[in-house]
This record gives sequence, C-alpha cells and structure tokens, in this order.
Amino acid sequence: MQSTDLGNKESGKIWHRKPSPATRDGIIVNIIHNTSDYHPKVLRFLNVAFDGTGDCLIAGDHQGNIYVFDLYGNRFNLVQRTAQACTALAFNLRRKSEFLVALADYSIKCFDTVTKELVSWMRGHESSVFSISVHASGKYAITTSSDTAQLWDLDTFQRKRKLNIRQSVGIQKVFFLPLSNTILSCFKDNSIFAWECDTLFCKYQLPAPPESSSILYKVFAVTRDGRILAAGGKSNHLHLWCLETRQLFRIIQMPTKVRAIRHLEFLPDSFDAGSNQVLGVLSQDGIMRFINIQTCKLLFEIGSLDEGISSSVISPHGRYIASIMENGSLNIYSVQALTQEINKPPLPLVKVIEDLPKNKLSSSDLKMKVTSGRVQQPAKSRGSKIQTRILKQDLTGDFESKKNELPDGLNKKCLQILLKGYGEYPTKYRMFIWRSLLQLPENHTAFSSLIDKGTHVTFLNLQKKYPIKSRKLLRVLQRTLSALAHWSVIFSDTPYLPLLAFPFVKLFQNNQLICFEVIATLIINWCQHWFEYFPNPPINILSMIENVLAFHDKELLQHFIDHDITSQLYAWPLLETVFSEVLTREEWLKLFDNIFSNHPSFLLMTVVAYNICSRVPLLNCNLKDDFEFFFHHRNNLDINVVIRQVYHLMETTPTDIHPDSMLNVFVALTKGQYPVFNQYPKFIVDYQTQERERIRNDELDYLRERQTVEDMQAEVDQQRVEDEAWYQKQELLRKAEETRREMLLQEEEKIIQQRQRLAAVKRELKVKEMHLQDAARRRFLKLQQDQQEMELRRLDDEIGRKDLTENQAAVAKEMRADADAYRRKVDLEEHMFHKLIEAGETQSQKTQKWKEAEGKEFCLRSAKKASALSDASRKWFLKQEINAAVEHAENPCHKEEPRFQNEQEDSSCLPRTSHLNDSSEMHPSTQISLNRRAVEWDTTEQNLIQKVRNLRQRLTAQARHRCQTPHLLAA
Repeated sequence: MQSTDLGNKESGKIWHRKPSPATRDGIIVNIIHNTSDYHPKVLRFLNVAFDGTGDCLIAGDHQGNIYVFDLYGNRFNLVQRTAQACTALAFNLRRKSEFLVALADYSIKCFDTVTKELVSWMRGHESSVFSISVHASGKYAITTSSDTAQLWDLDTFQRKRKLNIRQSVGIQKVFFLPLSNTILSCFKDNSIFAWECDTLFCKYQLPAPPESSSILYKVFAVTRDGRILAAGGKSNHLHLWCLETRQLFRIIQMPTKVRAIRHLEFLPDSFDAGSNQVLGVLSQDGIMRFINIQTCKLLFEIGSLDEGISSSVISPHGRYIASIMENGSLNIYSVQALTQEINKPPLPLVKVIEDLPKNKLSSSDLKMKVTSGRVQQPAKSRGSKIQTRILKQDLTGDFESKKNELPDGLNKKCLQILLKGYGEYPTKYRMFIWRSLLQLPENHTAFSSLIDKGTHVTFLNLQKKYPIKSRKLLRVLQRTLSALAHWSVIFSDTPYLPLLAFPFVKLFQNNQLICFEVIATLIINWCQHWFEYFPNPPINILSMIENVLAFHDKELLQHFIDHDITSQLYAWPLLETVFSEVLTREEWLKLFDNIFSNHPSFLLMTVVAYNICSRVPLLNCNLKDDFEFFFHHRNNLDINVVIRQVYHLMETTPTDIHPDSMLNVFVALTKGQYPVFNQYPKFIVDYQTQERERIRNDELDYLRERQTVEDMQAEVDQQRVEDEAWYQKQELLRKAEETRREMLLQEEEKIIQQRQRLAAVKRELKVKEMHLQDAARRRFLKLQQDQQEMELRRLDDEIGRKDLTENQAAVAKEMRADADAYRRKVDLEEHMFHKLIEAGETQSQKTQKWKEAEGKEFCLRSAKKASALSDASRKWFLKQEINAAVEHAENPCHKEEPRFQNEQEDSSCLPRTSHLNDSSEMHPSTQISLNRRAVEWDTTEQNLIQKVRNLRQRLTAQARHRCQTPHLLAA
C-alpha cells in the first residue's frame, strides 16, 4: 500500500510508482494531510465526492482546503481555501469544472476547479447543510439541512422552492432519484414521499413498514435505475422497497456484529443495466460490508476495527471506492482488486495428486485433514531423524482424545508433534494455529463495549513514557491497554503491562479484538499468581523458578547469591517483557509457538532454561550493572537450544518442585462475555486506587495552586514589565520633550531672524512703493496734460475740417454758378447764331445760302459736339478733383500723387473745336465767333483749374499738419 502525504504542497503526484492493490485490502493509495508547521498536526478529511466520469474526485478537510484528485492523470491540485470546514460536496454539475461546497456558516458556494474562482454564493439555510443532491441533467440541486430542504436552479443559482416542515418532524434526507424527474423526501418519522420535480406535485407515499421489523430510517440508497430503495438505521436489519409497486419486498438481517448502519450505497456495474445487485453497508464498527441483495451473501469488506471507515463514496462507473477513515486519512480502493476472488473462474474438475519431495517437507505440506478413521501424517524423510522419532510417537499417541480436540478441525497433540519435529509453525498458518490453540471466542460485542468506554485515564499520556514512532501502533497499544484496564481495575495500576502487551500489539495491530483476547488469555493462564503480591513482583512465581534453578544448576544460583543477584533481576525482567527484549522477532515467534502449545508452566521453565544456557557469560559477570544489562538486551544465544532445554527441564524436574503442580491447566476465555479477573489483593488495589485518587487530587490541587501562583507571578511579571515600559515611556517622553523644547527655541530664533529680515524687506518695499507712487503720479499728470493737448488738437482738427467743408461747398457753388453762366452764354450764342443765319439767308444767294447754311449747320453741330465734349471733360475733371480732395482730406497721411503733371497734356486730352473742323471750310464770322468762344472756354477752364489747385494745396497743408501729430489723432 502506497501512502501520500499532501503536506504544504498545492499540487503533485498521487502515487510515485504504479499502484498494485492487494486482493485482501484493495487499497490503491492512502492519502494523509500533515502540516509541517512548528506544531505538526493532522488535517482530517471530512467529505469526498466523485465527478460524472468517476476518474476525478474532490475532498475537503476541516480547515477548508479542497483538493482535486485526478486518478487517471495521477495528479492532485489544491483548488480552494475556504477557511472553514465543509459539510457537503457535489462534483457532478452540468459544467464539468464546477463543484458545490456547503460550509460551516450554512452557505453554499460554487467554485471552478480550473480558474479557482468563486462562481456563485447561495444563502438561505439556517442550519448546517449535510446533503447535496444534483439532478441527472446537472441543472438543479437540492440542499438539505435538519430543518429545511431547498431546490436551486444551477443556471441562475437562484432558489426555486423551499420545503418547510414542522419542528417536531425533522428531515433525514431529500434527494433526486437517478435518471428521473422525481424527488424523494425522507423524514425522521419514517414517512417517505415522492414529488414531481417541476410541479412539486406529490406522486405517492410509501406505506409504513411492518411493526415486527420497524426501525427508524437514517440512511438511504437507490439503485441506478431508480427501482429499489434500501433503508437502514440503528439496527442490523435492512429494508428493500420496490418503488414501482411501492411495497417492502425484502428484509435483510446483517451479521450480529452489526448493531447500526451508518451509510448505504449501491455498487454500480457496467453490465446490470442499472439494476444494481451489490450493496455497500457501513456499520458502526467502521467496516463496510458489500452484500448481494438477491443471494444475501457477503462478498467482501473494507476497513477494520483498528482502521475504521467514517464515510465512503463509490465512483459512478464502479471502479473506485473513496473512503474517509476514522483517523482523517483518505483511502482509494480498487473494486477490481476487491472482487478478484469473487470473479475467479470455477476450479477445474480434474485435479492431480503430486508426490512429496524426498529431501525436505515444506510449510505447505503441513496441512492436516482430519477424517473419521485415522489421522493423515506427513511422509517420513530419510534425512531427518527428528521426523522419524515424531512418527514413532504418532503411532503410540491417542490423537482422537477429546481433550486434544481444537476448533477448526485441529488436534493439539498432533500440533505438538509437528512443532517438535519442525521447531516452529509455518508462518502462513501461525496466526490461525494460535487462535485455535488459545480457543479465542472473538466476543465482538463485549470487546466493543470495552472500546466504547474510551481511553483510560491511566494511559492518556502513554506516549510520554513510551515514545513510539508509529502513531498507529501507539494508538492500538493505547486502546488495548485501556480495554484491559476497563476489564479489570488491576491492569490500570500494573506498571509492566505495556511491556507485556507490546509484542502482541505489534503482531496483531490490524486486529485489535484478537490482540486483546490473546493478551487476556496469556494473563489468565501463563500469568497465574502474578498479582497475589501486587504491587510487588510475584514472589511465589519467582520462588518456583529459583527452586528449579537450584535443582538443575546450583553453581549458577550460588554465583547469583554471591553477587547479591536475586530472582527479581535474573527472572522477573524476562517474565514482564515475555522475552521481547532479549529475542528477535523470529526467535520470539518460535518461542511462543512452543509456549502456547504447552502447559502454562512452560513459560517459567523457559526462564530457567535461558539462564542455564547462558551460564558461561553469567558466571563471568561480577557487577550488578552487567547482570542488568544482560537481562535487558539481546545476547548471542540459540533459541533452539533454549527450547530443547525447556523440554528437558519439563521432563526431568521433580514433581514436588515442578511448576505444573502449582499452576492450573489451560482455560480458554468464555464466549459472549469475558470472565471476571479478580486474582489480586483487592484491598491493596483499592487502597492504591484511593491513594492514587488522593495523590491525583493533591496533584490537581497543587497544579491549581501552582497555576494560581504562576498566574500571580505572571501578573507580577506583567505588572513589572508594564511598569518598566511605563518608566521607559516616561523617560522617552521626557527626552522627547527636551528635544522638542530645544527645537522650539531654535525655531523661535529662526522666527526672530526671519522677522528681522521681513522688517528690512518691508522697509525696502515701502521705499520702492513710494518711488513707484511718485512715478505713477508723474505719469498720471503727464497723461492728463497729453490728454488735454490731444483734446485741443482734436478741436483744431474739427475746426479745420469744418473750414474745409465750407470752402469745398463755396468752390462747388462757384463752379455751379460758372457752369450755369456758361450754359446761358452758350444758349445766347446759339440764339444769335440762328439769327445770323436767318439774316444771311436774305442777303446771299439762295444757293450760297444753302451751302452756308449747310456749312453753318455743320459747324454748329461741330460746335455743339465740341461744347458737349468740353462740358463733359470739365464735369469729369471737376468730379475727379473733388473726389481727390475728399479722399485727401479723409487720408491725409498718404503721399499726394500729382494729378496735373503737364497741363498741356491734360488740356490736350480734352477735345478742341479746332480739331473737329477745318478752318478753311468755315465762314469768317463763324470762325471768329468760334475762336472767341474757344478763348472764353480756355479762360474759364484755367480759372477752374487754378481754383482746384488752390483747394488742393490748402487740403494738403492741413493733412500734413495732422500727420505731424499722430498721437493726437490716435487720442
């Protein structure tokens, strides 16, 4: 069996070599969780659950650590630390990586094993949740506590329904039937109801069980097809219900060892179509028995009395069984290994008888089959004289004597003959032969009652006196010694009892019942009269040994007497340890093969034989320490020689000193109840018990007083520490105050210096401020003076602009008057011209007149055109000059462009009357009139040009004056 300690690891391998579970226990691996802190402790697993595939499981311990174990991939991982104990687990949800865990604070949480994050947090229970049932689809879940059951939607993690009941009727379990939509609710009054999941409509109620076999149901299990319900409780009866017919169809009675059933679960099978036939039954003794519900046969079992099972879960495909043991560890079982013997093919019909080997008999050849006529004996071997002698003894012995008959078809006389021939029993059958020789009753009920009383107060601190490395061995030794102390009070005061019991506890550590009964049988038979002089060693027994030693080796006894070595030194250490200190395991087993096969006096003779066979080294010892060392340590001694010497002493010792005459013959333990053991001075034991109780009370009083003194001393020390701390604090405060006072003085000096610097700075700032105010005042006065000057200039400019406007208006008026006069003059001349034409017409010839009239008309038209052109030119010129003057007045800073660069050019641009006609063609008077008119026009034009020039010069002067004072214009 492999064992894995999780320790502080968060991940790793479950096993480090390929598991090969044995058929007898089927354990693949044993998983424990020990902390490696300063105070190491075991973290107990509380719950375990498989996922839908059956190859992966989760387990939670009492500190809230949740591990995932991948049995297919051989890995484990720590997926969550909830910091509180989990009360239920579920790992078969729709999303394969999610699982539900019910915690000690009555809440249910959903975590993801991959991301290790919290998926949801569900609250609503007011007591601890002990069961989580998930629907076959993985969509719904039912959580059950003692007072309510709640239906949850795992898609939204919202509560759909809540089952409320009266306080007088508690809930045992509420769960989904496999592969169906039915909810089964089981209550503490044995009522069982079936409900429809969607509508919560009550489908049916199972009838009450018969009164002849009425039990209070506590645990339930359903087959995979949902047809059979198994129910059990505090009884060894199992009820099987058919849910289709709703009738109780079978009652199975478990063995008498079973007094209560703690858990039920069907073992799935891939070939039974869900109609499971094998039911696992976990009883109060920690053993889970698997039975066939049809044949009612016990198939196999897991767990034992010393390694009990607390709870178990079977994987959905039926390959693994995960069991939480009573010691808090987790065992993974292989169902295939457990059922290997069951599924073996039938034995062949043809069997072959083989001859025995000629040289030596093996241990397998020692099987004896008892028949009604004669005893079958092993064949004689030529190479063994001892075998020949044994066979001769067999011929003369009475093997069918009733006193030699043993249970299981064995014969004590025959076993003794075989033991003398081979020196020991076969290792394979030794425990079986011992149980037959000692005729152990195997009183499970009586032993359970002793175990149920718990650890005896005497052995609570056994590990301090006997520090055993193996915790399991220490626990078994503690339980066995406590059972012996509860059986008889003398054993609670026997100081050597752990030494006497330890070799048997180590040998039978996997079966505490057999261990207890072997030790009890040893005490009753081979420890007769040991307690008559209690609490002293058995003087009477030691006297028997001394008498036999005096008869067979006086020299050795005299040597002991000469060196003041009593039987309490050379005999009692061997008896109280039953030779376990001076012999190896194989030697000790061989010795007790002979002790259990002979009279109880054989043990005392063994002490004498051991001393006689060791006489040479003992005679060489002269110091008491050497003798003590010799009888407490292993020595170079052949145990076969010692055993032969014991048989010799048994045959040659006289009857008057032979121990068998003073010891009773073997008496087996009674069946059903163990016999009362009172072979001790009761008054001494009672007195010692009273004294021990008094001493214990005195010790408790002393401890209380010492605790009080320690508390007072602790208070004094605490007060002293507090006082010292207070004084130190005061000293620190004083030093801190002085430091701060010095700091304050330094700060004050700095402040004074800063104030002085600040005053100087203020003075400087005051002077600067006065200078600035004076400058500002001067600037303000200058600004006011400039503003006044600018105002004056503005008024001058305004006056100039008004004069210019008046001059422009006068010039324009004068030009308009000139134009009007000129227009009137032209009209007068035209009128005069017409009159002249009319006068000329009377004086000249008609033809000439016509020609002259045509010429005058032509000239007149030409003059009109010239006059019109001249008027247009004057208007254009005046308009240009006026616009230029206005523009120049508005933009006085612009440079004046010359308008009249060449008066002749400008005048040439104007149309002339002389250019329009030829003088030769005109009449002389007309020519004179036209010339005079042209001269008048030129004169008028020259006057207008001169006026415009004067106006331009005046405007230019004003503009230059304004350009010289730009700040006034800006103001």
